[in-house]
Order: sequence, then C-alpha cells, then structure tokens
Amino acid sequence: MSSEHLIDFEHGLVRRAKSVWSGFKGFLGRDNVLEVAVGLIMAGGFSTLVNSLVSDVLLPPIGLLPFMGRNLPAKFVVLRAGPNKPYNTLGQAAEDGAVTLAYGAFLDNLVTFIALGFVLYGIAQMYSVFNHGASIIKHIVKCKYCRKDISQAVVPNAVVIAQAGKTGREEKQDTTVPSSTGLI
Repeated sequence: MSSEHLIDFEHGLVRRAKSVWSGFKGFLGRDNVLEVAVGLIMAGGFSTLVNSLVSDVLLPPIGLLPFMGRNLPAKFVVLRAGPNKPYNTLGQAAEDGAVTLAYGAFLDNLVTFIALGFVLYGIAQMYSVFNHGASIIKHIVKCKYCRKDISQAVVPNAVVIAQAGKTGREEKQDTTVPSSTGLI
C-alpha cells in the first residue's frame, strides 16, 4: 500500500512540475517580457555609452578650468586626516583611514545624470517626429479651474468636467431633518 502512495505522489509531483514549467515558458514567451528584457539590455549599453561621453568627452575640458586644477572625478576634501597625511589621491586617503568628501565623483555622477536625461529627452523628441506627433512625453499644465496639474491632452475634457461641476449637479444638499437629540 505504501508503494501505491509513493507512485501517486510521484505522478502528482511530475504533473505539478510540468505545469510549473509550462507556465514559466508561457510567462517568458510573452511579448512584453521579451520587450522589457531587450529594453534593459539596451539601457545597460546606453548607460555605458553616456558614462563614456561624460567621463571621456565632457569632463576633461571642465578639468582644464583654472579653478579645477585636475580631473574632476579625482577631486576630494579631507574631513579628518589619518596618520600619514597629505594625500595626493582619494585612494591614498582611503588606505590611510581618512574621512573624505569625494565631491568630484558626485559632480561626475550629476553631470552623467543630466546628460542621460537630455539624451533620453532627445530620443523621445525624435520618436514623436518619426511617428507623426505620437509623443511619449506627457506635457503637464495647471488646470485653471481646480489648480491641479493635469495632462495637456485632457484639457478639453477638464474644461467640460469643471463646467459641469459649476452647475451644482455633483453636490446635493442634505434635506434630512436633524434629530433633536443628535442621536439617530
């Protein structure tokens, strides 16, 4: 009798494994999952390209400015020195146990972020040009009736909704008589 239970358990386990595998294959085979995977791979390559643009093309001329003195990512300030000061590089300060503020690396990342934003905005603008005005950028305006930020695409509908709200249809006055005790 125990061998029958083991056989039933084995068949049930195989069925569940096949069902899970089939569901997993269906999930991976869906269009949007593949699009997201390709998009993430492209984003990784694009991020490397923008980092190279900032680090190799934009930042070296900024480092030539008279007040900079050296490469921007290498700029740092020692907040608390270790026993073997002075330091020529951030690596030397870190090895000595000094507390540093690496503002050059932060500025490098900030410039990279802004450059990435501008490049992505340019790509979105090119998308709208090539797709005859179909934009992926949502333009926001302030509604003149409710003062909330709304999409520019819904402005005509917002005017109709706001005007409908001014008729008083959405607010009904309470016509019930309050009880004299305050308890209902």
